Amino acid sequence: MVTLETPRLILRRWREGDIAPMAAVNADPEVMRWIRDGSVRDERQTREGIRAWEDEWESHGFGLFAVELRSTGELAGFTGLAVPHFLPEILPAVEVGWRLGRAHWGRGLATEAAAAAVRFAFEERGLERIVSVAQVGNDASERIMVKLGMRLFRETVSPAAGRPVRVFELSSDQYAASV
Repeated sequence: MVTLETPRLILRRWREGDIAPMAAVNADPEVMRWIRDGSVRDERQTREGIRAWEDEWESHGFGLFAVELRSTGELAGFTGLAVPHFLPEILPAVEVGWRLGRAHWGRGLATEAAAAAVRFAFEERGLERIVSVAQVGNDASERIMVKLGMRLFRETVSPAAGRPVRVFELSSDQYAASV
């Protein structure tokens, strides 16, 4: 079972006890504002999502990690790797993504977590390239992408949500040159 540690975080696989706190994150309209069509998700949808994320671990050897605060054990949200099926024009690809509860914004936790996922992608899973997708206007996520060393690859429209998105990318060679 893969677990990653950073100075402030533990990135680990999902547990039953994570469903309620992740459902609270997914129920916040401000958190979900930039996710697909902006709809919030309830506990049942969150449970189904976590099950799908765990299935991705089994089928691909990577997936989305639960992000836990080392100091308190509190679930902050998620980060990790997923195949961006919602944007078929960029496939084949692996996306690094994140979603943290609002109480955890503005402290660099998403960047810290995502940087660990990027390291995992290249150093542990040997990926050649990763992408990250943000809806146009989601400046906070774009800032994280830039901090991760990613560069704008293309602009397009998400077919599922009908919203304009920007796709950033980072190659293994670019990553290796930055560490």
